[in-house]
Amino acid sequence: MKRRSALKQLTAVSLLAMSGFTAQSFAAEDTIKVGILHSLSGTMAISETSLKDVALMTIDEINAKGGVNGKKLEAVIVDPASNWPLFAEKARQLIDKDKVSVVFGCWTSVSRKSVLPVFKELNSLLFYPVQYEGEELEKNVFYTGAAPNQQAIPAVEYLMSEDGGGAKRFVLLGTDYVYPRTTNKILREFLHSKGVKDTDIEEVYTPFGHSDYQTIVANIKKFSTGGKTAVISTINGDSNVPFYKELGNAGLKATDVPVVAFSVGEEELRGVDTKPLVGHLAAWNYFESIKNPVNAEFVAKWKAYAKAKNLPNYATAVTNDPMEATYVGMYMWKQAVEKAKSTDTDKVIAAMGGQKFAAPDGFTIEMDPTNHHLHKPVFIGEIQADGQFNTVWKSKGPIRAQPWSPFIKGNEGKQGL
Repeated sequence: MKRRSALKQLTAVSLLAMSGFTAQSFAAEDTIKVGILHSLSGTMAISETSLKDVALMTIDEINAKGGVNGKKLEAVIVDPASNWPLFAEKARQLIDKDKVSVVFGCWTSVSRKSVLPVFKELNSLLFYPVQYEGEELEKNVFYTGAAPNQQAIPAVEYLMSEDGGGAKRFVLLGTDYVYPRTTNKILREFLHSKGVKDTDIEEVYTPFGHSDYQTIVANIKKFSTGGKTAVISTINGDSNVPFYKELGNAGLKATDVPVVAFSVGEEELRGVDTKPLVGHLAAWNYFESIKNPVNAEFVAKWKAYAKAKNLPNYATAVTNDPMEATYVGMYMWKQAVEKAKSTDTDKVIAAMGGQKFAAPDGFTIEMDPTNHHLHKPVFIGEIQADGQFNTVWKSKGPIRAQPWSPFIKGNEGKQGL
């Protein structure tokens, strides 16, 4: 009898194998693979590692609530190591080899542009969680960070206002790649529209990983003697640490020359002595310090998760804007998959338009039906001694993104896909 039973089992396994099914196949059938494409080493690790961790927290949270369409999410993590061509290689690996249904990832625009051809060729889906320069709209991408009119333009308008100090001269200081250069092209045209002349605009770029800001800060100090000056910083990655340290060394206070940053949040300030930086600014769509019940729960969950997973420096764990954008994007994708009853890329894209989510920023925000961008509120905050931000200005509500800036010639009439 035992022999006959074993023979039956062997025959069943053989038939399954001939049909292309294995034990692993059944396990895979019960999960949905999710790709996480963030630099965990190199110059961008300071910013991107926390996005990987908050994605894992969100996956755990979704799985604890029953998963998506009755299936558990399974994270597949790769490290493109701040190497822009490697992002494309890793994206192809996630989609082609690992068979993920969606990818959450990238920070810099150069990494996003590196992977775009892969997502288009393989018709897969990328959720991009960081503010960027616009001038792009792709079927295979959902942009959960800010377009320029949801961050850069409001920030400069604030600096020019009486409340913001009435700046007349501007230093556009950034890392040398597409996001800072395109953003500053938009800002230069915006400043021209406000009557600011090129002689009152300085534009300076440094490479990724740059660490010596002594001369640059000295030049900013000198430039500021020509009138009320503000610095608009699009420095990315770990270069922010030496830049802010040099500001402190030079005694350049916010009351003298305010700096507004577009890529410095709570996470980046963890590595800096913030006391000399009090009063300098950042513009985002979310701060950890925002007071509302949804954010209180989000922050508490993150701090508990960081402690439970023994993440590095978990005792000082903070949330920030791109982390919130990752969290919101993952839940909106979940909702779209459940609406579509499928992870098929085209079906999920069709279901994403109009998705809404009660976000930690305090608003129920919406994915625009036509331009793949979130409607987002804008907050401008002053750096505090504890590395948090005190909000000094905020929009009345979520603002619809303009992927194609009206300050770039040729963009007239461009709206959605």
